[in-house]
Amino acid sequence: MTITQLQVRKDAITETRVIESPVPSEADLKDGEILFALDRFSLTANNVTYAAVGDRFSYWQYFPAEEGWGNVPVWGFANVVASKCPEVKVGERFYGYYPMTTHLVAKPGQITPSQFIDEMDHRLKLHTVYNQYIRTSNDAGYREDQEDLQALLRPLFMTSFLLDDYIADNGFFGGEQVVISSASSKTAFGMAFLLKKNHGATCKVVGLTSPGNIDFVKALGCYDQVVSYDDITQLDATSKSFYVDFSGSSAQRKSVHDHFGENLTYDCIVGSSHWDQSGWLADLDGPKPTVFFAPDQASKRLKEWGGSGFQARYAEAWAAFLDVAKTGLSINNLSGVDTLREAWLQIVEGQARPDQGMIFTLHK
Repeated sequence: MTITQLQVRKDAITETRVIESPVPSEADLKDGEILFALDRFSLTANNVTYAAVGDRFSYWQYFPAEEGWGNVPVWGFANVVASKCPEVKVGERFYGYYPMTTHLVAKPGQITPSQFIDEMDHRLKLHTVYNQYIRTSNDAGYREDQEDLQALLRPLFMTSFLLDDYIADNGFFGGEQVVISSASSKTAFGMAFLLKKNHGATCKVVGLTSPGNIDFVKALGCYDQVVSYDDITQLDATSKSFYVDFSGSSAQRKSVHDHFGENLTYDCIVGSSHWDQSGWLADLDGPKPTVFFAPDQASKRLKEWGGSGFQARYAEAWAAFLDVAKTGLSINNLSGVDTLREAWLQIVEGQARPDQGMIFTLHK
């Protein structure tokens, strides 16, 4: 048996390669280590963001590769197929953060009935949020018949959940409406759902999208108003507004700043789905763009709410979102490293459809 892994070049993420190596046996594992066989994982524009800002936010460090190459993190499910850790048994199933691969060696630490933290040396200084592996047997948000939806949307919805909390925590930045780019993206409409559900009387939710996605975004029912990027001038420029950007497009950012002028109270960068159009604008009027890093807000709330309190709030929000998550969304179950490579390029080049979700397995 071999480990099959798809890697991308860090400075040219359209370039990929396949790496194969022997699967370690139980005898090869060190004391305390386990071997995962990755069963399924999702692939979305969020993974492109991980690659586009991998150096800035240490995403490449979770699964190190040869110099110049990177393992793009994905979210999914894996089974334990070998273990030298008494508290983690062969056959257990975990949801978490993996590379695009067939197998992964992990070192469980801080083990509880519901999860563990991977304490491999290279991960010790990285954010705990990405080092958690959750037992499906003791996960309040897990449903066996909804694994595909969980792999596809739950990691994105975590960012949605933390953004909704961050925005409310900061008094909506003094704004009366939020303008959201890439409104068809799954993280964006998850956040829009929560904002409208939790704070609809306080904040109007506006979505910006490409003309071809207008009908899909409207059908979600998460936005009070939906307009195309070319029609930004239709928005009420007299309302105090803040911008949440999931696209990373400098041109769109400038259009928003120019339109709202002094009534733009905040500019929040979340994603880089338009990774090839990103960049800073030295002559940008209004508030300086600020990058939102979800683990920072998660760390704040974990300290304030505790781990169980945090998970309870998140599970409640996730359960409420599931019905919307299914709206107009079809899931494609795909297999093979060549198909994965093609899908990666499709998403990187902005050709993926917002109403399609992709779930992969690399096992032959």
